[in-house]
Amino acid sequence: MLKLLVPALTSIALLGGAPLAAKAPCRDAKGKFIKCPETKPAAAQRCKDAKGKFAKCGTLGAKPVK
Repeated sequence: MLKLLVPALTSIALLGGAPLAAKAPCRDAKGKFIKCPETKPAAAQRCKDAKGKFAKCGTLGAKPVK
């Protein structure tokens, strides 16, 4: 019974800690662990063409919308 219980508890403990290990910690230039900087989502620039329809900002005649 003990031979089955130890591996089962070990696997449960390892699986329980997997989400914590999946997140990569941030390190500075010296290799020390630091708090990861907050990342802000990039502001999506929207553009409209000459007819007033939304278009990709790289196309001809497209102007940014304010």
